[in-house]
Amino acid sequence: MIVESYCIILQVFKRNDVRTSEETAMDSKEKEREKHEARIDQSNRDELLERITRVIREDGNIEPLKGIRLLRFSSPTEPLPGVSDPAFCVIAQGSKELQLGGERYRYDPYHYLLGTVELPVVSQIIKASKEQPYLSLRLKLDPTLVGSVMIDSGHTAAPSDTQVKALNVSRLDSGLLDAVVRLVRLVDSPAEAGFLAPLITREIVYRLLIGKQGDRLRHIAVMGGYTPHIAKAIERLREGFDQPLKIDDIARELGMSVSGFHHHFKAVTAMSPLQFQKHLRLHEARRLMLGEGLDAASAGYRVGYNDDSYFNREYKKLFGVPPIRDVERLRGGVGPGSGLPRL
Repeated sequence: MIVESYCIILQVFKRNDVRTSEETAMDSKEKEREKHEARIDQSNRDELLERITRVIREDGNIEPLKGIRLLRFSSPTEPLPGVSDPAFCVIAQGSKELQLGGERYRYDPYHYLLGTVELPVVSQIIKASKEQPYLSLRLKLDPTLVGSVMIDSGHTAAPSDTQVKALNVSRLDSGLLDAVVRLVRLVDSPAEAGFLAPLITREIVYRLLIGKQGDRLRHIAVMGGYTPHIAKAIERLREGFDQPLKIDDIARELGMSVSGFHHHFKAVTAMSPLQFQKHLRLHEARRLMLGEGLDAASAGYRVGYNDDSYFNREYKKLFGVPPIRDVERLRGGVGPGSGLPRL
């Protein structure tokens, strides 16, 4: 009896040893796979940095291929107003922060930013130097293309949350990084770019659709839920930003209650309609002073402010300093005739 019990115990130990060995081998293979993928990712990041550095050698921005814009800055910047188009943005070196309403979105070479609606934002280059300049790529997203990829791929389900914000940051995964590198390679092959760039762009859109920001991307093309209504409201506000805001009229035109309109507008833009209009007005006033040389009173009047002191207070509240001091601070970095940058 004792001998039988001893044999059983030995068999149990042997089975545990075999299972432990198998688990160890699997763990080892998984670690090797992760290391291999990490090496590939780093190689792709290095190549992306090298290629963008070679293409854009001076500070500024260029569009080497249609819909693809490369940016370079050799030093951090002050917070600057601009307009965020529907776009996919990747950083090769440095870091950047966008402010939308009271929310901030920071990204770097390990994260990408996706925006799906034109929004007035404040952007700031956080990390940049002459030795290691800020370098980034911005891919404009065409709603027609997004819709086409959705249909062809079968990812046409309506967003699970109609209150997805129009701007956010996510981790840049291996598949997206690889596609971005292949897209940038085409800058050196313009003959091939005409055919291959649209294909790789479609791949990027597809990977975004199946990723964490898929619902956000669908809002560019899906005419369901409240987001398309908010997009129409944003366009209405942008076209008549200098006119008195009539929330009741806009809500009625969209077939929404006033409270529902307020709720869904803020869910998408992170601002109330009034805050949104205020940002549009003040950003445009800043552009008029910087780009067209208007004084503060004239710029304020042009964008809908009839009270100079109220305009000055609102301007200082948003940008931190009064209009005159702000323009003096920024005039050296913004040339005449320049408008709000597309970010």
